[in-house]
Amino acid sequence: MASSQKLTEYERKRLENIRRNDEMMAALKIHSKATELSASSSAKRQRVVTKSYKVSPEKKPRTQSPIVIRRSLRTRGMPPEYSDFKALDDTVEATPMVAKTLTQSNPSPRGLGPLSCRDAYRGTGSDKLLMERILGVSKKPHEDFGFENGGDSIKGGLELGSLSLNPENIARVVPGRIMNVRFLPCSNSKMIVVGNKFGDVGFWDVDSSMDKDDGIYLYHPHSGPISGISIQQQCSSKIFTSCYFGFIRLMDAEKEVFDLVYSSNDSIYSLSQRPDDIKCLYFSEGRGGFNIWDERVGKCSTQWNLHEDRINSIDFNSENSNIIATSSSDGTACIWDLRSVNVDQPKPLKEVRHNRAVQSAYFSPSGSSLATTSMDDTVGIVTGVNFDNTSMIKHNNQTGRWISSFRAIWGWDDSYIFIGNMKRGVDVISPAQKRTIFTLESPHMSAIPCRFDAHPYNVGMLAGATSGGQVYMWTLG
Repeated sequence: MASSQKLTEYERKRLENIRRNDEMMAALKIHSKATELSASSSAKRQRVVTKSYKVSPEKKPRTQSPIVIRRSLRTRGMPPEYSDFKALDDTVEATPMVAKTLTQSNPSPRGLGPLSCRDAYRGTGSDKLLMERILGVSKKPHEDFGFENGGDSIKGGLELGSLSLNPENIARVVPGRIMNVRFLPCSNSKMIVVGNKFGDVGFWDVDSSMDKDDGIYLYHPHSGPISGISIQQQCSSKIFTSCYFGFIRLMDAEKEVFDLVYSSNDSIYSLSQRPDDIKCLYFSEGRGGFNIWDERVGKCSTQWNLHEDRINSIDFNSENSNIIATSSSDGTACIWDLRSVNVDQPKPLKEVRHNRAVQSAYFSPSGSSLATTSMDDTVGIVTGVNFDNTSMIKHNNQTGRWISSFRAIWGWDDSYIFIGNMKRGVDVISPAQKRTIFTLESPHMSAIPCRFDAHPYNVGMLAGATSGGQVYMWTLG
């Protein structure tokens, strides 16, 4: 027994080394420092809990892994040289497994008639609070648009470094890729409306922080990707939405219904409204078609073919609402005077040519400049009394297939243009210096913001939407 307990020379040296190493580590306080580092790394790994939409178990949206429906140009009746791959990607979205192709007749959810908000609502609980909120803010008087709230320049200028992204201003509003984002145009409200590729429309009432649903409400009024959201500041309780499957619906908060306004066998790619006319809708249909729908007669009063390919955006000049700008996948952006468009051979006042599809063309707040965004990796700036001067600014616009294409927007005056970048930031372009002068960055950003909207009344409030359904809202301070 005693011989079994006798230690060998090797074992005695091993135990001595262990004792000496423990004394050394204790003297250096290595164990306590290792514990501190472990706790610190664990804290860093904890993700910021963001607000998110909640779905009723009875009304779960179909968010399975999407199937890309691939069809050749020949079977789609298009010439071999038709546009470029990115323009086609925006047309033929990665749709859910139950979705049909765009060439088929795709009925809107639950038939081609009015759809009650209750039937379209996918969230938990009730959306009554949202309806009351929209009606409440729409009845309050709003400030007038002007140079104090936007225009040629902001008094005192905008400090780009003062724009910040706080964790409480991040929310996942809808599932999947966001195609459009809009602020409700009210000076007394911070509400954001988005539309995604599944036909969902989401509302985020940022001020409703005490709401059990985080102020997020999810609806499903369409069966295809949302191509446009239009809200008039004179009537913000009525929200128009369009989808690629050829439908336009009006969400009337007072009637609590998504009414069917227009349906077509062709795709609808963009939607807009004239600032001084709430009775008409302006939208693009099919390959280059431009329609004006008049509520007073209940049909399209005007139909023109303005481009050789789909029109991606329609924007009105703030100083003269007869002047519009269109961007197209045919590689051009055009300025038109609605009073003098020739039906047979429409000729624009100004044509800006790019080497690839143009995703957007927006007038500056003063109406004196135009910004275009193209897949040829440029942002165009058009200035001058007659829009005679054109400058091209280099910018990486290659977002790939699964991220919505970049669309540069103006801020609250003519000083800055905001556009996403592929490094999870927001590039700020100076039209005067013709280059990127600043990038908005934040450790809270986990995805690439690709679609933007600037609050029309609150300077410094910028919403950026991602392909993961998230919305980031930058504010001053």
